[in-house]
Amino acid sequence: MFTDLFNTILYNPILNALIGIYNVIPWHDFGLSVVIITLLIKIILYPLTASSLKSQKALQDLQPKMQELKEKHKGNQQAIAQETMKLYKANNVNPLSSCLPLLVQLPILLALYWALRDGIATVDPARLYSFIEYPGEINPLAFGFLQLSAPSYVLAVLAGLAQYAQARMLSHKKGPHVPGAKDENMMAMMNKQMLYVMPVVTVLIGASLPAALTLYWFISTVLTWLQQILLWKKQGKPGVSQVS
Repeated sequence: MFTDLFNTILYNPILNALIGIYNVIPWHDFGLSVVIITLLIKIILYPLTASSLKSQKALQDLQPKMQELKEKHKGNQQAIAQETMKLYKANNVNPLSSCLPLLVQLPILLALYWALRDGIATVDPARLYSFIEYPGEINPLAFGFLQLSAPSYVLAVLAGLAQYAQARMLSHKKGPHVPGAKDENMMAMMNKQMLYVMPVVTVLIGASLPAALTLYWFISTVLTWLQQILLWKKQGKPGVSQVS
């Protein structure tokens, strides 16, 4: 039941979109098909991504006030939790919304992984819609040099660098130093670990996957980074509401 639903909603549409684009674009380049499908997915997920980025920025801007609350109610975890929720409410921040796009992307990534795997191999004609022409064997060589069916270490490193650039931009959005905030060094250490660990994980995973999926991840990360830059410029540095 779940498998049929997954195939109907995600796998079959993505596979057919990939093959359909491959059929109509010049030179029948599957790499270009991956680029186009990535753009389409990013457009569909744009509202969720924008919401996530806004939440991340808002949470980062609230860090100084959160540190003040921890110092003010030191040792009283219940008071800290209550005041933190008031701070979130006063500034219209939902800390869970930053995780939503990732949760939505996981099934899409799985569907895309299988679609790319099956697309690069021999496509099952039974999976194609009636209006999608069966292409036969697909050429896995993209742009004349990139073998999509094999891992690409260069592309994995590029994806890691894109991940680092995005994380670094967020980590630099910090408020002023709060004297006496003993948790600040710990938080800075955790932010630094995320800044370096996630790109390394991206490289390691990307180096073990077919280049077609790593290409998607690289382009998707770059587009998210650009969206983040535009959002940061548009929003500027918002004020933080006080909690009495």
